Amino acid sequence: MELDVYNEKGEVVGSVEVDDDLLREGVRYRLLAEVVRMYEARRRAGTHSTKTRGERRGGGRKPWRQKGTGRARHGSRRSPIWRKGGVVFGPKPKDYSYRLPRKALKKALRSALCGKLLDGEVRVLEDVRFEEPKTKRAAAILAALGLSGSRVLVVPAEHDAALYRSFRNIPRVSVLPLGQLNAYEVLRGGRIVFWRSAVERLPEAVGTR
Repeated sequence: MELDVYNEKGEVVGSVEVDDDLLREGVRYRLLAEVVRMYEARRRAGTHSTKTRGERRGGGRKPWRQKGTGRARHGSRRSPIWRKGGVVFGPKPKDYSYRLPRKALKKALRSALCGKLLDGEVRVLEDVRFEEPKTKRAAAILAALGLSGSRVLVVPAEHDAALYRSFRNIPRVSVLPLGQLNAYEVLRGGRIVFWRSAVERLPEAVGTR
């Protein structure tokens, strides 16, 4: 597959070839679903907590004597069956994160990129340098590519502080270097804008070479 390469004015200035191995495996929906569940689980704070009867304030004195009242016996007003009592088997702070095998994550990344390529949601931009942060220039680039207002994931070959600060203030736009690219960000990122150098290094990043 060949993709057009655009300059920052939206003009086609060349083309770049995408490795066929990236498209050969197709889209694996069940694997992508599992990877999304993994990343969502890792994002959970897990800070939910309820108090047991031992953590509730009060309840140290027996409500009434054991026998002779005609009422059921009780030892504490903080028993779980009482109002304002403790909670039995309630949620406690927990780490929900888990990790799939590295090969599965690489395969999911290839599958997600394959889906984006087949759907025509990938743009390639010639390597643009930002000497200093310029959000107005970054917004103009997206407008020239016809992506204004869309959810966009910008993927340069390497981290660039000026580039990141140029795009971060634009709503629905995120920046992620090629080395940090993963299937979850590809799926939630909407349209993808690759820097040309990132596309050339894509086979190494996704494990097809």
